[in-house]
Amino acid sequence: MTGCALPKSPVRATVYDFGPGSLSSPASQAAPRAPLGPLVIGEIEANPALDSTAILYRLAYADAQQLRPYAQARWSMTPAQLLRQRLRAYLGQSRALLNPGDSTLNIATTHTLRIELEEFSQLFEAPNQSVGLLRLRATLAQPSPSGEKWVAQHSVIVKRPATSTDAAGGVRALTAAADAAVQEIEQWLQPLAP
Repeated sequence: MTGCALPKSPVRATVYDFGPGSLSSPASQAAPRAPLGPLVIGEIEANPALDSTAILYRLAYADAQQLRPYAQARWSMTPAQLLRQRLRAYLGQSRALLNPGDSTLNIATTHTLRIELEEFSQLFEAPNQSVGLLRLRATLAQPSPSGEKWVAQHSVIVKRPATSTDAAGGVRALTAAADAAVQEIEQWLQPLAP
């Protein structure tokens, strides 16, 4: 009888990230690319609703304006931090990456990449169908004697289907969307910041 009176241990939230990333070094990959010029990657700015570790979803078929958090699932870092980590891992395979304020910056030649994360959620189009939706704006700038000079701006919208209608399915879809967005940014940058 006393076993029934013992308090239950609290349920812990499942913690997710984007996974381990590439499991081979750039040198072991097939066609090596010529090294590109250095790039400064600023902190990624995010919509205030995304400035937490909550894994968010929307029910587009019921109320697309409401962001809802999964109760027992969360990210290991904010989505902006996860995206910046993935961006640095991918872009760092072909160029030197610097942080704002690094003392090694060459003011005349180093471009700065800024990202604004606008949407990062699992979007349910129907009760049994969802996608990972990522929307961001990338801005490339270059310092000049009179201040920063705007070079180009690019909007990225990526949707990837979820394999299940739960947090785990949303995480997989959002990870795939983040990887696709990073690849699109890298292709956009190549002619602009060689």
